[in-house]
Amino acid sequence: MISRRLDQAKEAYKEGDAEASRKAHDAGTGGEPHRTGGGSYIKSFVYGGLDGTITTFAVVAGVAGASLSSNVILILGFANLVADGIAMAFGDILSTRAEQQYHAAERAREEWELENYPEGEKRELKELYIEKGLSAEDSDTLVEIVAKYPDFMVDVMMVDELGIIEDDGSPIFNGLVTFGSFVAFGFVPLLVFVVQRFMEWDINEMFWACALTGLTLFSLGVTKSRFSSVKWWKSGAEMLFLGGLAAVAAFYIGKALESLA
Repeated sequence: MISRRLDQAKEAYKEGDAEASRKAHDAGTGGEPHRTGGGSYIKSFVYGGLDGTITTFAVVAGVAGASLSSNVILILGFANLVADGIAMAFGDILSTRAEQQYHAAERAREEWELENYPEGEKRELKELYIEKGLSAEDSDTLVEIVAKYPDFMVDVMMVDELGIIEDDGSPIFNGLVTFGSFVAFGFVPLLVFVVQRFMEWDINEMFWACALTGLTLFSLGVTKSRFSSVKWWKSGAEMLFLGGLAAVAAFYIGKALESLA
């Protein structure tokens, strides 16, 4: 129920529908809900899937361009799935952990400064609010209220002074989501070749690999639109275009190097 009201509010904004926006804000107790975390996991899922789909299909296209057998496609494709998936997972874990450590260090510094020189911190916050357009009088009033709650003031300083939005999500889980999404979606370009190996259907493998991959890329692009104000069909078309561009480049590179094989 909560996410549905938030989705309604976003859709109302995209459509410029003020009445729909009011309904989204007034729906149920508490009005429009705020995010309670988990956004980084969704992004890891989406971007892991996009990367897995595009890179694996680029391998397939490159091998096809070099006119190599489907056995080579499967070998290189699965090698890419495992190796690149692990690399992305560890990259996500390490980058998330480093970002959280940096945020923790900055929070500790802000807490220390507020404890040892509160007037200096209050003055900094007042200057920030004045820069944002508040009058000096209103800035003084607002900061004096905020300063009554030290933890809240540190939260405010983290965002307004440092531009840091903290995320307490698990780096390990982030990495697992990235790996799982990369492997699951990255398997799509290989699916037809795996099925064909066992079923021996009389089909054009590359055609169906392209079709399934295109549908997957478009769907992930639509999902990605949840994190931006871009229309769903534009986001889907953008991902389809970028994935197709990578595949075409890989195909013709394989074609150019065909003689080496």
